Amino acid sequence: MVHQTEKHKMLTGQIYRSGDDLLREERRQAKKLLKVFNDTDPGELEKRAAILNELFGAAGSNLEIEPPFYCDYGYNISIGNNFYANHNCIVLDCAPVVIGDDVFLGPNVQLYTATHPLEAKERDKGLEAAIPITIEDSVWIGGSAVINPGVTIGRGTTIGSGSVVTRNMPANVFAAGNPCKVIRNLADV
Repeated sequence: MVHQTEKHKMLTGQIYRSGDDLLREERRQAKKLLKVFNDTDPGELEKRAAILNELFGAAGSNLEIEPPFYCDYGYNISIGNNFYANHNCIVLDCAPVVIGDDVFLGPNVQLYTATHPLEAKERDKGLEAAIPITIEDSVWIGGSAVINPGVTIGRGTTIGSGSVVTRNMPANVFAAGNPCKVIRNLADV
């Protein structure tokens, strides 16, 4: 049997140890870039863009993120064109986070790919897993919404402020609440 690294396990959706030396170092490197990004002057847009392009796995054009912004690794984040995230966005990107074009996030939006075993005995061993998040084109997520591991939000959907999204949301709906549920179809409006 071939020995798999903890990073390989993380990237392939297996249970892994986040305290692994390599993963700790990669998070440290991301935090260094984020410190520089979060300390930029509001007029340093080119510097911000350069930092985000270095941090992210893929970044489209017209990308604007208001500091402070936080993520775990950065390289698991792929963002399309015309993206905006308001202040205090947090992305726990232990698994891929794929964001389409024309996506807007309100303040304090949090995207969590990280998850932990339900059994305390397993959690106490420092084990965790990660499940990808996908946000399709033309999505708006209201302030303080939380998007949980494994969720896909369909094209054209609006998620209301303060929502906790625990399951996939279809395209072209307004959804809100805790847990988040479809309130109405936007195609009918």
